Amino acid sequence: MTRVAAVDCGTNSIRLLVADLDPATGVLTELDRRMVIVRLGQGVDRTGRLAPEALERTFAACRDYAAVIKELGAERVRFVATSASRDAENRDEFVRGVLDILGVEPEVVTGAQEAEFSFTGATRELPGHEERLVVDIGGGSTEFVTGREQVAAARSVDIGCVRLTERHIRSDPPAAAELAAIRADVEAALDLAEETVPLRGAATLVGLAGSVTTVAAIALGLDRYDWAAIHHSRISYETVARITRTLAAATHDERAAIPVMHPGRVDVIVAGALVLLGIMERTGAREVVVSEHDILDGIAWSLV
Repeated sequence: MTRVAAVDCGTNSIRLLVADLDPATGVLTELDRRMVIVRLGQGVDRTGRLAPEALERTFAACRDYAAVIKELGAERVRFVATSASRDAENRDEFVRGVLDILGVEPEVVTGAQEAEFSFTGATRELPGHEERLVVDIGGGSTEFVTGREQVAAARSVDIGCVRLTERHIRSDPPAAAELAAIRADVEAALDLAEETVPLRGAATLVGLAGSVTTVAAIALGLDRYDWAAIHHSRISYETVARITRTLAAATHDERAAIPVMHPGRVDVIVAGALVLLGIMERTGAREVVVSEHDILDGIAWSLV
């Protein structure tokens, strides 16, 4: 048994998992899992740089995580940074800050590495051996991965809930032209993904990350966020389409009033839901299997 700490720093959120791993049995025993929305990717699509206030929010979360890691006595730590820090001109400033706080250098991974972590985390405990398409809808990018026990093909494309929101949404609720612009970007990105990843042949579509889990929580009618209810739930295409229409027609305040809506997702959930809907339409999937195990779990397993 090995105690590890995994940190996933994305465009919208930074997350921590401390767990005991048993490679012999494949069992991950979770000790602490937490998430803070820091919006590291604030403005990166427009400026190409990480904003000072976004860096400070991220470093504050890192200081909290360092205390948890020390308290729980993790033997190995891995910090993975994804889309926003890949794109930023001043990512060295980010790297130095994390190293000072956590004592490990953040690995600014490629989209292909990110895809492999996501696939491992999402599918390790799923039964059966059928072909799966795993989609990880992040803040700045979305990863597409197919495979059975191992990755067969992967592609990362630059569509994410934060990037698309900042690029297109100016109205409240979003105007029809703004929604159409997001849909057009999604379709173009799916064309790119399909050059590498066969999007239509998998038996199961597995959806990861906050946009997907939020849509699932709404579909399940939850009064509060319930990890156990959401994990491995199956949400139909018709339900995703209905919820997406409802979110797109709602004002910011109406979305904020949804009981399971995290405050940090209120402004970006419309774009995230549109990405999920576009994927389901392109693949022909009648449902999405929602996984709460994702890139964070994949990072943890990479340590053993």
